[in-house]
Amino acid sequence: QLHVVESGGGLVQPGGSLRLSCVVSGRALDYSTVGWFRQAPGKEREGVSCIRGSGVNINYANSVRGRFTLSRDIAKSTVYLQMKNLKPEDTAVYYCAAADNAHPWLEIMCALGSTDYPYWGQGTQVTGSS
Repeated sequence: QLHVVESGGGLVQPGGSLRLSCVVSGRALDYSTVGWFRQAPGKEREGVSCIRGSGVNINYANSVRGRFTLSRDIAKSTVYLQMKNLKPEDTAVYYCAAADNAHPWLEIMCALGSTDYPYWGQGTQVTGSS
């Protein structure tokens, strides 16, 4: 069983930057798939970005591509979501989720469907405010 803990949310002005962290315990990151999701009030949960296995391919939602960057530090068991040029519509609770379904030589792109991830963190609030 994997354990997932997010951190790093906060209040940020439009155009600002913020970095979220996700610590995954119970399985090495290169043997896992890790994704970031978000849910704004009154909206469905949306997949933001994910990484798996070899880490060669990283998937991004069209709404964040070019502004958000996902990276990981396997030694620290941590996945980062660097968010730049934040917009008011980025306001949401951000969740990190994980699955124990990968291996280090896996290069197939991960999916951004929430049902693919059985382990979830508690969420961290990101609020864009002027």
